[in-house]
Amino acid sequence: MPPAKKRARSYDPVRTRAAVLAQFGSVREGVRGLTAEQGALPTRLGDWTVRELVAHIGMAVTAVHRALDRPAPPRQDARVTDWPFATSGSSAAIAAFTRDLAAEHPDLDAYLAEVEQSLRALLGATPGGRLLETDAGALPLDDYLVTRAVELVVHTDDLNAAVPGLDVPHDRQALAAATRLLADALAVRAPGGSTEVRIPPFAVVQCVEGPRHTRGTPPNVVETDPLTWIRLATGRTQWAEAVGTAVRASGERADLGPLLPLMA
Repeated sequence: MPPAKKRARSYDPVRTRAAVLAQFGSVREGVRGLTAEQGALPTRLGDWTVRELVAHIGMAVTAVHRALDRPAPPRQDARVTDWPFATSGSSAAIAAFTRDLAAEHPDLDAYLAEVEQSLRALLGATPGGRLLETDAGALPLDDYLVTRAVELVVHTDDLNAAVPGLDVPHDRQALAAATRLLADALAVRAPGGSTEVRIPPFAVVQCVEGPRHTRGTPPNVVETDPLTWIRLATGRTQWAEAVGTAVRASGERADLGPLLPLMA
C-alpha cells in the first residue's frame, strides 16, 4: 500500500490573529525607547541598520494592507507551506522599499502605531477566507497571517541580536506558528519518513526519503529548540555551527545541512 497522505496542518484563525497583534505590539513597545545611536546599529541583515529593520517589520505587516487593496484572486492556488520558498525572489525590491520607508518615517513609533491601528481595523472588517495574491500564490487571509507571524518572530529575534539588552519577548502562539510552518516546509522540501525532526514543545515532523520508521525510537532523530530551529531555517545559524550544541542529531540521515536554509 502507498503511504497515507499527510493531512495539512491547520491553524486556529483566532489565535493566529491574536498572535500577530501581540507580537507586533511587543515590537512596538520594545523599540519605542531606542536612541538614535541604537537605531544606527548594524544588524545581521546585510547593511540594514536597526532603524531599517524596524521599518521593515512595519512593512511586513502592511503586506496585508497592500494585498487587500488588490482584487481577490478567483481561486486559491497555493498552500501556506509554499510561502517560505517564495520569499527570496523579491529580496531586492523589499530592500529598496525598506530603505525608503525608514527615510520617509523619522518617527518610527508613530509609523508603527498607525500600522497597528489600521491592521486591527482591517482584521475586524475582513473575513478570514478572503483570498489574497501573495508571492507564493493565492492564499486565504487566515493562512497569510501565519506567514506574518513568521516574519514577526524572525525579525524580533533579529532585533534582539542587534541591540544588546533589548529582549523583546516572543509571543508563545506566534513562536509556535513560526516553528510549525517552517517545520512543515522542511517536510515539503524533503518528503519521506526516515528522519524525525523534533522541536519541542511545538512540532514534530517526519521527512527525508529512506526506510520508514513505524515503532520504537526512530533511527534518525534531530531535536532542537524553537528559536534555534527558526534561525537554522532562515539562515541566521549554520547547521555545522549548531550540531552538537543547540542541535542533537543522530543517525545517518540526520544531516539536515544540505536542506537548509529553507528561506533567505
